[in-house]
Amino acid sequence: MILLAMVVSLCAHGRLGVLTQIVVDVGETSGVELELSKFFSSNARRSLLSHANARLTPAGRLIMVQRIQSGRAVAHVAAEMGISRTTAWRWWRRFRECGPAGLIDRSSVARSHPRQTKACVEARVRIMRHLTRRGPVFIADKLGLQASTVGRVLRRHHVPLLRELDPVTGSVIRATRRSAQRYEHDHPGSLIHVDVKKLGRIPDGGGWRLHGRGQRPARKRGLGYDYVHTVIDDHSRVAYAEIHDDEKGITAAGVLERAIAFYARLGVTVERVISDNAFAYRHSAAFKAVVDAHGIRQRFIKPHCPWTNGKVERLNRTLATEWAYARPWSSNDDRKAGLTTWLDYYNLDRHHLGIGGKTPIDRINNGRGQYI
Repeated sequence: MILLAMVVSLCAHGRLGVLTQIVVDVGETSGVELELSKFFSSNARRSLLSHANARLTPAGRLIMVQRIQSGRAVAHVAAEMGISRTTAWRWWRRFRECGPAGLIDRSSVARSHPRQTKACVEARVRIMRHLTRRGPVFIADKLGLQASTVGRVLRRHHVPLLRELDPVTGSVIRATRRSAQRYEHDHPGSLIHVDVKKLGRIPDGGGWRLHGRGQRPARKRGLGYDYVHTVIDDHSRVAYAEIHDDEKGITAAGVLERAIAFYARLGVTVERVISDNAFAYRHSAAFKAVVDAHGIRQRFIKPHCPWTNGKVERLNRTLATEWAYARPWSSNDDRKAGLTTWLDYYNLDRHHLGIGGKTPIDRINNGRGQYI
C-alpha cells in the first residue's frame, strides 16, 4: 500500500502556497485510487472539500468491509485504514445487517419525539395565528404556552412571517424595503417619533367590514377621514396618540404639546423629535413654536426614506392591525372610544419584541407608578 504524501510550498511572505496533487493507492483489494484536488493560496477563505471517494465515505467503507470479508482481522484492517477498531466493527456490523445500504450515512434525527407538541395544540396555535395575525409572544400568552414553542410550531408548518403578510387581508405579499442600519437611543426622551395615520370614518350602524362591500346605502359613503396623530418614544416605545379631523400644523402642534406633558408625567424629558417632511412638521409656525418653547431639537427624515422613521411607522401598522381593523366597529365613535383602552394595553401589557420582550412602560424608571 502506498502511503499518503503531501508536498507544501511556502511563499516568501510565509503564507501557504500550493498543495500538490496527491494520488493514493489504498490497497490491492480495492482497485480504487483517491485523488485530492489542487488548491491555491489566496486572500479568499481556503477550504479542502470532501469528495465521493474520501476515506470512510461509502466508497472507503466498502473497501474496508471487502478486506474484512477476505478473512483479515478487523483490528488489522482498522489500523491500515487509520481508524479505530470500534469504528471498523460498527461499519462491519451494519454491512452484515443491511448490506451495502448499511454503509450510507444515517440521519441524526431521532426516530421518535415523545415530547413533541401534540397535534391538537399545534392546530390551536395555527388557528390563533390565522385569526389574530399576531406573533408568538401574544399567541403563547393566550394559549398558556412558551413563545419558543409557538415559534417552532409556526416554523414546522411553514407559516409565513408577519412582515410577509398584508396586515388587513392576511394574504402573502412581497417583503418591503427596510434599512440595514438599526438604531436605538440610550435613554427615554432622547428622541420621539411623530406621524399621522389616516383612517376612513365609519357610518353609524357599521361600514363594509360589518355588512360587506356594496351593501351599505350610498348616502352613507364618503364620510371623510379621521387623522390619528401618533407619537412614540425611541428607547422605551411608550406611545401616545390622539384622533383629530385634520392634519394641519396647529393640530400637530397641540398634539406635540400634550405628548410632551404626557411623557413629563412619566419623568421623561423630550430632547429631540423626528418626523417626515409633511407640511405640518416642516413649515408650520405653530409646530416650530412648540419645539422652540421646550428647547427640543427637530430632525427630519431623508425624502422617500420612511424607514428612518420606522418606529412610528411600525406603531401605525400595529395600531391599524390590533385596534382600527381588529374587529368590525358599529360606529366611528365606538372605534374612537377603543383607542384609549388599546393604548393602555400597548404601553402596560403588550410585550414588544424590539425591546427584548419587555413591555414599553418597564423601560422607564418607575413608569408604572406614574402612568395615568
